[in-house]
Amino acid sequence: MSSSKILGLVGADAIKQKMAIFVIKVTTNKEDKAMDMITDRVTKKSLQVQSVFRPHGLRGYLFLESEERENAEEAAYDLQYVKGIIGKTITYEEVKNMLEPSVAEMKIEKNDIVEILAEPFKKEKAKVLRVDKQKEEAVVTLLEAAIPIPVTVKLDNIKVIRREEDEEESADDSDSDVEMI
Repeated sequence: MSSSKILGLVGADAIKQKMAIFVIKVTTNKEDKAMDMITDRVTKKSLQVQSVFRPHGLRGYLFLESEERENAEEAAYDLQYVKGIIGKTITYEEVKNMLEPSVAEMKIEKNDIVEILAEPFKKEKAKVLRVDKQKEEAVVTLLEAAIPIPVTVKLDNIKVIRREEDEEESADDSDSDVEMI
């Protein structure tokens, strides 16, 4: 999940107010500490910054929402773990899907055949044994493995390539063809 420090307007409200989103490069795995330091400075100096957020699945970057670049620069200037602000601003629409990926939209079910998208099993095919939507994880077994070993992976690191329902429907179709003859 993404973390954020909401200091004012976010999302649709920010679009109405013509907010710009600035990308801040930070030390990898220090995003939360850098975000805390930035929000402390914003609060202490009463800067015009609406929110600071860390996108889900993107390491080494924070997003800062503000009307003016000067406020963003002052919020992040000379802080530990902050490497700088990237020149180009981005829009809310560009980061909308990174803010909170919806597990409800992910239709991963038991017995689905999936492809793993992350190392060390990248591009491996696996069968889903169990799905835990609260933890956003699935337990899978690799199809190519000699010995089936359960592996736990995050839901956003797998994609469905085949459903058990599809196989059953095609099996039913072939059975019905045999009966018709």
